[in-house]
Amino acid sequence: MNTTPPIVLASSSLFRRQQLAKLGLQFETAAPDCDETPLPGETPCQTAQRLAEAKARALAVRFPRHLIIGADQVACCNGRQLGKPMDVAKAQQMLAETAGRELHFYSALCVLNTFSGSLHRHVDTTTVKMRPLTAQQIARYLEREPDAVYCAGGAKSEGLGGALIERIDSSDPNALIGLPIFRLIDFLQAEGVAVL
Repeated sequence: MNTTPPIVLASSSLFRRQQLAKLGLQFETAAPDCDETPLPGETPCQTAQRLAEAKARALAVRFPRHLIIGADQVACCNGRQLGKPMDVAKAQQMLAETAGRELHFYSALCVLNTFSGSLHRHVDTTTVKMRPLTAQQIARYLEREPDAVYCAGGAKSEGLGGALIERIDSSDPNALIGLPIFRLIDFLQAEGVAVL
């Protein structure tokens, strides 16, 4: 008899769903209702962690005997938080401002066991050095990679966005896509989920 709680991914992100699916685990997804506005005085790392946990907790009543995975990512350049542009004009502006610069991506993860109350949290920091880009290169990129407007900083690194990047420094290459898989495996195993 399987006593491991069922898994819920608290996200509407196709990218995170694809990442989790690669582990071969059964799970369902549900979109949490959370205000993602940063709080005054909050660092990008704190914003990402708070939102990852808020997303998991937002689904706790609906899924009372589950492992809920919450995740959030905040990009930062020169001390300014960069969200998801959500449209081409904002993505063009964001990519022009970050071209040739160093960005920090804070990818937060939370696993909440709504039966036992246990909570696991982690924030993975990825440093990305962007290439210098012309307005024409940015326009061509956004034309060929329309989903980039839904990615923090406007750079979809797992697609054509790799061409925007000069260097990536990270302890988990999955984190930049949105889900720190290495630490997630640790958390799932701690909750009795056999990944292998």
